[in-house]
Amino acid sequence: MHKSGFRRLLYGVILCWLLCSLILVLPWRWLSPPTTSFMLRDGFERGVSPSYRWISLRQMSPYALIAVVAAEDQKFPVHYGFDFDAIAQALKDSKKRPRGASTISQQVAKNLYLWGGRSYVRKGLEAYLALCMELLWPKQRILEMYLNVAEFGPGVYGVAAASDEYFNKPAYRISLYESALLAAVLPNPKQMSVAVPSEYVQSRADEIIREVEGLGGVGYLQSIINL
Repeated sequence: MHKSGFRRLLYGVILCWLLCSLILVLPWRWLSPPTTSFMLRDGFERGVSPSYRWISLRQMSPYALIAVVAAEDQKFPVHYGFDFDAIAQALKDSKKRPRGASTISQQVAKNLYLWGGRSYVRKGLEAYLALCMELLWPKQRILEMYLNVAEFGPGVYGVAAASDEYFNKPAYRISLYESALLAAVLPNPKQMSVAVPSEYVQSRADEIIREVEGLGGVGYLQSIINL
């Protein structure tokens, strides 16, 4: 194959990849996903339909927004999908309990499109999709997606379903402590419980509340969301 032919083939592959990425990511800037890869896997493994109900950001308590940012990704308003300081710290001291080197954007990419477990292939796809979302979605949409698709308990997806299940109230009414409890179980929602929080979960919730206060409360997100 001549160099010019190889170059055209390469450009064609790159263009096709970019178009596929656009088709895969852009619609969810406006549309609510009916399901996610994690929900599909959960339904297949457990044989039951996951509890999931989409709500808008305006239907959520501002405490839920700031609690997950404080717990999972404190630089969310200012980064472009990657927290390089957190990544460097995770590489420097892998013995410490993971504190979310993956940003909220990366977690949305994983929950929406990919699978669990650890592999370089998944992490590479996760990073690429997170970058696509940062380029194609506003920050508030990424946070809205995260709070709707994150798992807060076995088969319980999104803050609307979690508020109904654990607090018997709509998501816009949950308190800061209730929001912190939800955020506290995010690293392992199948093992840690909101309904019967362990001493660790309660301690972590208290820590998240202190971190929220340290960030300045819900006003910390004012730059990306008109709260």
